[in-house]
Order: sequence, then structure tokens, then C-alpha cells
Amino acid sequence: MLDVALFMANATQLKAVLEQGPSFHYYATLITLITISLLFQLVIGILLIIIARINLNEVSNQPRLDLLNNIATALVFITVVINIFITAFGVQKSGLYPTGRMAHKSY
Repeated sequence: MLDVALFMANATQLKAVLEQGPSFHYYATLITLITISLLFQLVIGILLIIIARINLNEVSNQPRLDLLNNIATALVFITVVINIFITAFGVQKSGLYPTGRMAHKSY
């Protein structure tokens, strides 16, 4: 479930970056990082499905499952690090400082 939550958070962050547009200072960086994170999460999900479908009780499958588990674990770690950078570059759009023609109008 955590993977699904992170996937949804990344999709929301991608939407926020796209709404801010190319004028946003870290636009290309964030698009790249979020896309990589989403792709890694898809690969991790596929790996976990494969791992779950292979019989662990067969000794001949254990080295393969160990390798797949290590790959999934490494990808999870990399995804966490990528998401730390995504958060550091900041994609939150607070709406506190509106822009445009109406932004400077005093009431």
C-alpha cells in the first residue's frame, strides 16, 4: 500500500510541476526525477508480483528469488533517495501568492 501511496503522490507532484510550466526554475529536473521515480515504482511492483508467484519452497528457485529481492530492495532505496530530492526541490503549489493581473489588485 505504501508503494501505491507514493505512486499517487508522485503523480500529484507531476501534475503540480506541469501546471507550473517550464518557467518554474527546476521544471526539467523535477520532471526527470518524478518520471524516474514512477518508472522505478512500476518496476518494483512487477518484481514483487514475480517474486510472489515463484515457489520459495523449491531450493532451485531460492537464488533467483534472492537476486530479485535484492534488486527490488535496491530500487526501493533509490526511489526513496529520488523522492527526497523531489521534496527538496519543492513542487508544492500553495496558492498563497497568486500571479497574474488580479494579483496586485487591492480591495
